Amino acid sequence: MSPMCQYSSEDGFANDWHLAHHAARAVGGVGLLIAEATGVVPEGRITPNCLGIWKDQHVPALRRMTDFVTANGAVPGIQLAHAGVKGSRHRPLHPQRNRYVPLEEGGWLPVGPTAKRYGSDGPVPHELTVPEIHEVTNAFAAAAERSIAAGFRVVELHFAHGYLGHSFLSPLMNEREDDYGGSFEGRVRFLIETVRAVRAVLPEDAPLFVRLSCTDWVEGGWSLDDSVEASRRMKEEGVDLVDCSTGGATRDASIPVGPDYQVPFAERIRKDAGIATGAVGLITEPAQAEAIVAEGRADLVLLGRQLLREPHWSLRAWGELGATTPAPIAPEYAWALAETRR
Repeated sequence: MSPMCQYSSEDGFANDWHLAHHAARAVGGVGLLIAEATGVVPEGRITPNCLGIWKDQHVPALRRMTDFVTANGAVPGIQLAHAGVKGSRHRPLHPQRNRYVPLEEGGWLPVGPTAKRYGSDGPVPHELTVPEIHEVTNAFAAAAERSIAAGFRVVELHFAHGYLGHSFLSPLMNEREDDYGGSFEGRVRFLIETVRAVRAVLPEDAPLFVRLSCTDWVEGGWSLDDSVEASRRMKEEGVDLVDCSTGGATRDASIPVGPDYQVPFAERIRKDAGIATGAVGLITEPAQAEAIVAEGRADLVLLGRQLLREPHWSLRAWGELGATTPAPIAPEYAWALAETRR
């Protein structure tokens, strides 16, 4: 399961909704469940309602969720994130969805590599100083340590979709002229330093994923070639898998959305960078997902919205693909559904 924001937290705390969301898919047979973009600092959230892991007090509620997931045969993962210039927004359920949340209503000043707004509303973001960049890297590492304490067994870093990590990578968003901007070397510095800091605090057997926007879909933006080279370097730093998404740096991108439209990025990075990749985006059918893995186009398929529609998708896949292994269904249900292929 791909990370999918639930916009249901208060002060970053997980609650019964998060437990129910993950429990349904664990019982439904999903192998790996990655929790939503989780703020490593309060101002790293997309909305005031997003999940957080910036303080030790967040751990027990998350542990309740991961304990259930683990007990039901699935692997709990978490995506650590900082929203950057896209932070302090109203959640989609709000009448003013995606608009800036003012300070007096619980919002905060967004930050980024450059004092450049993403949208037309809200204040000009604060341009991070070099010491502040180091503080964010340290916050990612501290959040990774809390993630392990909370029972998560896979950690993913969010460097996609125009959020802080991606905004350092993309020339469309990063206009710095110091060591964290300008050339490719400068723009990947925050990524490599953060990967290195997180890998250093994780157990050796805890996989580290990074979600990349593998292209900005705009001439002069972050490109697939850039992603291949960045993935080579991440592999050297101990990253185990690149979760291959695209876009998010600008609203001007023309994206050819359709089934499998992002799979070629996972295939190219897997081949040319020699690292495992995950394929995402409009993958909805079992045969479609099976072909991606069987043909060596990616090592892992992550489903998002389809698992919101169909929490027991794995059981349908088991039936449609003619699996010979036991059905991926909780024993509490299996006894009553002896003919599960039907």
